[in-house]
Amino acid sequence: MSESNNSEQQIPEESPDSIHDASQSLESEDSSDSDALNEELADLVEDLGPQSKEAELLADLQRLQAEFVNYKNRVERDRDVARNSAVAEVLRSLLPVLDDLGRAEAHGDLEGSPFAAVATKLRNAGDKFGLKQFGEKGDKFDPELHNALVQTPSASVTDTRIADVVEFGFMVGDRLLRPAMVAVFIPADDNSPEAE
Repeated sequence: MSESNNSEQQIPEESPDSIHDASQSLESEDSSDSDALNEELADLVEDLGPQSKEAELLADLQRLQAEFVNYKNRVERDRDVARNSAVAEVLRSLLPVLDDLGRAEAHGDLEGSPFAAVATKLRNAGDKFGLKQFGEKGDKFDPELHNALVQTPSASVTDTRIADVVEFGFMVGDRLLRPAMVAVFIPADDNSPEAE
């Protein structure tokens, strides 16, 4: 039984020289395969030469077309922004006139006068461009839209409300032209002297 084990486990040992010779023969086979592969790739590159030039020109053309479309979109967007800014500036310059007409109307000075028609035409022109007036008495106070000039504690409110409007605010679309100048009621503290 020991003889069979010895015969199964005997592995011929190779000398370092034989290993070196085998690795050299593999390297020579690899280099010949590599040379053949390089030659094939060179032939393919030569065959694709004119097509590659056409593909390169097509890619350049597509890139130029994409750049032109982006430029066109950017110009249109910039034109809209410039137009909206110009409209907002013109409307902002008319706000004092609208304020004066509103005060005259509140005092009854416009009734029966030719200025009533002028006020109506100015308001219609503002509406045409999206001018909106805001800041009514009793509205909830929004610090982004209203400037509080006076704060008065009141037990009748649970949140900050507009008590009186000094000047109306105006917007064009989502753009704030002028915040409303208001006096506000704030909730009264139980410890404040005015609450007692």
